[in-house]
Amino acid sequence: MQANKKGGDKHHHEETIVKRGGGKHHDDEHGGAWKVAFADFCMALMALFLVLWLIAARDAQTAKNIVRDNAASGLIEGSGGKPEIAGNQSGSLIERFQLPKNNGGTEGPNAGSKTTVRTKYESASELAALAHALEQMSADAGLSSNLATVVTPNGLRVMLHDTDRQGMFVRGSPSPTGRFQRLLRAMGPLFEKMENQMLIVGHTDSLQYTINGPNAYSNWSLSTHRALSARAELLIGGMRKESVLQVIGMADRAPLDTGKPDAPANRRIELLILTSAQAASVVSMFGTPGPTESLSKEASVSKPNDEALKELRSQLAKKP
Repeated sequence: MQANKKGGDKHHHEETIVKRGGGKHHDDEHGGAWKVAFADFCMALMALFLVLWLIAARDAQTAKNIVRDNAASGLIEGSGGKPEIAGNQSGSLIERFQLPKNNGGTEGPNAGSKTTVRTKYESASELAALAHALEQMSADAGLSSNLATVVTPNGLRVMLHDTDRQGMFVRGSPSPTGRFQRLLRAMGPLFEKMENQMLIVGHTDSLQYTINGPNAYSNWSLSTHRALSARAELLIGGMRKESVLQVIGMADRAPLDTGKPDAPANRRIELLILTSAQAASVVSMFGTPGPTESLSKEASVSKPNDEALKELRSQLAKKP
């Protein structure tokens, strides 16, 4: 009995031998399919992330263009180092950026030592030559239909306006279009060589914002921000900051097309290149009055003497 048991155990061990390898498995035909599907999924996911990143980058650049201005704008307090964007339309939308320095980017006690000869446009023929140069620039930028110039006794009036096909700014925004931005920057070097000063005036059409109120964003805000945006682009192009005498927003109060207040031509930026006499007149309106002539036999205005001017300045200095 014991021998049979041992024999049975031996027979049992021989029957349980397992052979591995060399056989054909059930999943051999589909072993690589899941890898291809997983690779396709990863590729689609990477493409999605790339598209989202590009959209975010474009939106960030658009936001910067909307609120670009330099530290001298005066609408935002601070050093102007890091751009900040207002969270709502009630505040200023003008963002401040570091702008190129004058005299080749130098500052300090010797910054103004380099002498630059600049052109002064005073006569009608000189202003007409300046107008021709600006018209050529607009033609090169593909915006010949968007620019109009008029020589006036006070200087050169340059009107950069919308048309049915091409706008200067994104609708309802102070962000300039690409073509207009390039045109303004191309004008910068020309104005850098100019002795005259200018007014930059922003205009809108008659369409109003839906939200009204004293603190709501309006055409007054939009026209002012567009004028400041144009100034910033000119400065980036190389224009001297001293070339700008005044930046103004007039909303829809001075339309070019009075018969159609919402016409594209009413949405514009105007550059008024002033003669030296007109620039002095504008300065005298807001600064210390200069010498004046008699208005009539009954009324006359004379220039205060030096002692009176000193007294006036001392009084102004004491006021907060």
